[in-house]
Amino acid sequence: MLGEQRGGKPRGKVAAVSFATGLQVANLTDVGMRRTTNQDSLALLIADSAELFRDRGHLLMVADGMGAHAAGELASKLAADGVPHLYHKYRDVPAAEALLRAVRETNAEIHRRGTANADFHNMGTTASILAILPQGAMAAHVGDSRIYRLRGQTLEQLTFDHSLQWELRASGQVPEGSEFASSIPKNVITRSLGPNANVQVDMEGPHPILPGDTFLLCSDGLTGRVEDVELGAILACLSPQDAVRALVDLANLRGGPDNSTVIIARVVGHEAATGSVGSQPLWLDGGSTPQPVHPALWIAAAAALVVGGVLAALAYWLPAAISLGVAVLALVIALVQRYGGGGAGGAGGGTMLGRGPYTRVECPPNHELVDKLAATLAELREAAHDGSWSIEWGPIDSLCTKAAAADQAGNHAEAIRGYCQGITYTMEQLRKQPPKKGSDSAIEY
Repeated sequence: MLGEQRGGKPRGKVAAVSFATGLQVANLTDVGMRRTTNQDSLALLIADSAELFRDRGHLLMVADGMGAHAAGELASKLAADGVPHLYHKYRDVPAAEALLRAVRETNAEIHRRGTANADFHNMGTTASILAILPQGAMAAHVGDSRIYRLRGQTLEQLTFDHSLQWELRASGQVPEGSEFASSIPKNVITRSLGPNANVQVDMEGPHPILPGDTFLLCSDGLTGRVEDVELGAILACLSPQDAVRALVDLANLRGGPDNSTVIIARVVGHEAATGSVGSQPLWLDGGSTPQPVHPALWIAAAAALVVGGVLAALAYWLPAAISLGVAVLALVIALVQRYGGGGAGGAGGGTMLGRGPYTRVECPPNHELVDKLAATLAELREAAHDGSWSIEWGPIDSLCTKAAAADQAGNHAEAIRGYCQGITYTMEQLRKQPPKKGSDSAIEY
């Protein structure tokens, strides 16, 4: 296989590959501005033949570890090593089934390692895995790292955040935009690999893939600092190689409180598009994956059951039968909702697993984002002057001049490219500066 890569990489190193498989891939993991260690890991397994692509496709993965000392780092590394290995080990079962088994067995191994050593007790990690298959894009997901797809100017989040905020919002208990909603911590996750012997895995897809589609996998160190509309516009305007660096730089300039890991895969040819290679539908035979059920269904079923019982006791047979029918209907809908999205069955040929996309935003290049990037670069320049850093400003000035002219001419995409390149160039030079005691290079907004 070409492009195999597992585990975390040193800060600042970008890998970019372009194959005859119709896919451009770039990745970057960064420790951030506040952490001393990087607990994120990533994995890439790019098929190098039509046969391998037909059988297992391309596999991309991001894992964000949690735990004291080195526990989080170990958990994410175990995930990034274990899932790809097991996924390819189970060559005798369909790809979706192999992916589900790989995640579940990796969870069991992380849990075993955590219980065997007190230093690693309760360690865990997120796991967001994307398999680019002939049948489409299939995701396996646990935690709050994310998978996005950009098509044209529309960015869709294909995964559901297993966080307290998202779970409460999905249950209907927290009104969108309410004061209570804004007070819920964003970083409290409800599901991860490792803490428990068994884990519920979300299976999503297969989502159709078209030439031009761009997929983004990332840890919350990025999404906690860069908004979806910004993600989409930068993905649309920059090459994958330039975009991974620009996105991580933005996260760091906005405080960089966490590790950031980014994988970008752009479909540039028909080879990776859905249906390009003959294949069988995807199947899951490894047992159902329960999905969240709206509480209103359980309440409606219970209430109708109680009312039906009371009416039957009073000999109001017709109303009682109607109430009991409502109770049965509500229960059936709840069970279908819980097990229908991720249970055993086929995927492909019109059948989908999961309920994604979960968010959708339009993100055309615009003057507002251009202004924001220009302001970021101006503040970065000011910080460099205040820190008396040695910066070669000529190339940056040239990029800014061209970007400003493009913005004035209405070519916002070109302006975004120019300012992002200016930010990246400046940050590259700042990273080469000798550290100064007590300095803080993060720019807060």
